[in-house]
Amino acid sequence: MDNLADTLRQFQSGTLGQAEMFARVDRLLASTPESVSNLLKTLNDAHRRAPLPAEVYGEVERRIAQAIEARQRQRERVSDEETYVQTKPLQPPTQPAGIAGPPGAAVERMKGVGDTLNGRFVLEECVGFGGMGTVYKALDLRKLEASDRHPYIAIKVLNVQFQGHPKSLIALQREARKAQTLAHPNIVAVYDFDRDGPMVYITMEYLQGKSLSQMLRAPDFHVLPFDEAMKIVSGMGRALAYAHERGFVHCDFKPANVILTETGGVKVIDFGIARVFQKAEEDSDVTVFDPGSLGALTPAYASPEMLENREPDPRDDIYALGCITYELLTGRHPFNRLSALQARDAGLRPQRPPGLGHRQWRALRNTLALRRELRTPTVNGFLKEIGARDTRRRQPLLIGAGTALAAAAAALVVFVALRLLLPRHGTAPAAQGPPASVAATPPPAHSPPPAPAPPPTLAAISTVLAGVPCSALVPAIDGRVVSVQGYLAHSVGPARLKTMLAALPGVTRVELTLHDVDDAKCPLMRVLGRYWVASRTAGVSLRLNPGSGRGGNLAAGDTLMVDVTTPDYQSYVSVDYFALDGNVVHLLPNAAARENLAPPRYTATIGSLGNWVIGPPFGTDMLVLVTTSVPLFEGLRPDAEPGSAYLRALDERLAAIARAHGAIAVDFLQITTRARR
Repeated sequence: MDNLADTLRQFQSGTLGQAEMFARVDRLLASTPESVSNLLKTLNDAHRRAPLPAEVYGEVERRIAQAIEARQRQRERVSDEETYVQTKPLQPPTQPAGIAGPPGAAVERMKGVGDTLNGRFVLEECVGFGGMGTVYKALDLRKLEASDRHPYIAIKVLNVQFQGHPKSLIALQREARKAQTLAHPNIVAVYDFDRDGPMVYITMEYLQGKSLSQMLRAPDFHVLPFDEAMKIVSGMGRALAYAHERGFVHCDFKPANVILTETGGVKVIDFGIARVFQKAEEDSDVTVFDPGSLGALTPAYASPEMLENREPDPRDDIYALGCITYELLTGRHPFNRLSALQARDAGLRPQRPPGLGHRQWRALRNTLALRRELRTPTVNGFLKEIGARDTRRRQPLLIGAGTALAAAAAALVVFVALRLLLPRHGTAPAAQGPPASVAATPPPAHSPPPAPAPPPTLAAISTVLAGVPCSALVPAIDGRVVSVQGYLAHSVGPARLKTMLAALPGVTRVELTLHDVDDAKCPLMRVLGRYWVASRTAGVSLRLNPGSGRGGNLAAGDTLMVDVTTPDYQSYVSVDYFALDGNVVHLLPNAAARENLAPPRYTATIGSLGNWVIGPPFGTDMLVLVTTSVPLFEGLRPDAEPGSAYLRALDERLAAIARAHGAIAVDFLQITTRARR
C-alpha cells in the first residue's frame, strides 16, 4: 500500500507526475485510519530532506488540512489522539487565546490561496516555504484602495506544527521584532505580525524574482563564471556581515533563503530561526521559544556545530555561505549534499574548483572547515580573500579615495584659517589692500596633508590584548578590520575592549566574538589564559557532548559528558571542573581513571558511563582541558581540592614544562547549571 513518504519520494525522483501524485494523496487521505495529523509530520520531514516546489508543498498541506477539518465535523469532539496539532505527549500545554481552543472546540479551516486574512490580505499565490512557514504573495486591499503603485506584499503563515506550539505567537512576534532591526538592502524588509483566528503570520516585502535554489536546480544550470558568482556571493555576504555585526546568526542559511530579484538584486530572507548570539542583558525573553528546537534546520548547509546543538556562531553562517559559493562555482555541493557530521565522520575533503586561483581556493576552503575554530572567522574576511583579483584591480581607486578623505580632514583647520585671511577668488578683499606700487604678498603654500596611518599590525594588537586583565584573547587582522575571539571578564566588558582597539592607529572597525567570564574565574584565566591563546592552532578542543544537554545549559540530575580532541602530538590529558563554590574536581586522571596518555588527534567522550551528575551549587562553571607532552603531575591529586591551591601548583608545573620546551595546549568550556524545574 502506498504511503505519503514514498509518494513524495517518487514525485521528487521524477517517476511520478504531479497529477498522479495529488491523486495518491487524496487516496491516502481517504484511506488513512484516524490520525491524519501524522501526514503533516511526514510532509514536513520529506520537505526538510529534499525541498518540494512551493506550490506543491502548499497544495498537499491544504488537502491534509481540509481532511482534518472534514473529520472534525464528523465528531462531536476531538480526542487527544486525533488532534492535528501535535503537542508534548501526555502533557497538553495551555494554549494562548486565539491560537487553538480546547479539545472540544471546532477547529477553524486552514486558509490558503484565494482566502483573505483579517479582511485585508488576499492570498493570491504560494511562493515559498521558510524555516517556520509557507510564504504567499498577497494583495493588500488597503494599499489597493489608496491606489498604491505597489499593493502586493509577502505573508509568511506558520506551519501547522509551529501553530500548535503553545508559544507560537510569542515566537512569531519575536521573529518580526528581530527582523525589523535588520534594515539592509540585501535583507528582506519585515513589516509586522498578526493573526487571523488560529493562524499567525508575518507581513513582509514582496520580491519579484526566483530563489537561488531554483537557479541551482534548473536543468540548464552548470556553473557560473567567477565574476557573476561573486555578484551573488557579495550580496549574500553583505547581508550576513550586517546581521553578524548586530548580534544575529541566521541559523538556516541556504539557497532557498536567497532571492535573486528581477532587477538583479540579492536578498536574504527568512531569519525565521535566527537567534541572538550576543543578546543584551535586558533582552531576557529572547529564548522563550526557539523555532530551531522544532528541527527547522537544513542538514546539507548546517555546520557540524549547529547539528550538535552548540551555541550559534557567525561561523555557522560562514560554513553555509561557503557551501553555496562552492555550488555556484562547480554546480555541486562540496560534500555531495551529505550533512557536515557525515562528511566529518567520512573524512571527506572538498575538491578545488577548476580555474580557481590558489588564494581564492584557500579562502573558500577555509569556510568549509568542519571544525569551527579552523573556519574563517568573519564574512568580510572571506569576501576580501575570495574576491582578491577584483580587490587588486580596484585598489588604486580605493587608496586614492582614502587619501583624499585624509587630506580633507587634515587640512580642515588650515582651510578655516585661510578663509579668514585670504580673499575669495574674483572678489575684493574686505580690508584695505596694499598700495598699487607694492607687490601683493603671495598666499602661504598649503602644507602637504599627513599620510594616513598604516594598517594595524598583529604585534601591536597582541600587545594591547596582553594587557587586558582576566582574559584570553586571540586577534586577527583583515586590512584595517580587527577581529578578536576569546574570553573576557565581565568587569572589563566588550564595550571597553572595543573602545581600546578602535583607538589604535589604522583601525577602522572592531569585531568581537567573546565569552563572558565572571570575575571569580580571573585566577584561572591568569594562570591558563596565555596557554589557551598560544594553542589555538594545535587542534585541541573541549566540547559538551550532545547527549549531555543543549547549548551548554544543564539542569540538576543531568549527566555531564564532554568530548575531548587531543593535539597533533602524543599527549597526557587532564580535564578539570572548576565549580562555583571555588573547588576543582579532577575528571581525568583520577583514582578510577589513571591512564591519560592519548595518541595524536585522538577524540574521546569522557563521562559516558554516567559518573558525573549535575548538582548544586548552580551557576556558571568552567571546565578546562590541559594537554602536555610530559605528565602534568607525578602522581594523582585528590579527586577534589580547593581551586586556589590547585591553580598555584598548576602554574608552577606548567612554567617548568614550558622552560624545558615541553608542549602545552589548553581549551575552555563554560557551562551553566540550574535547579530542575
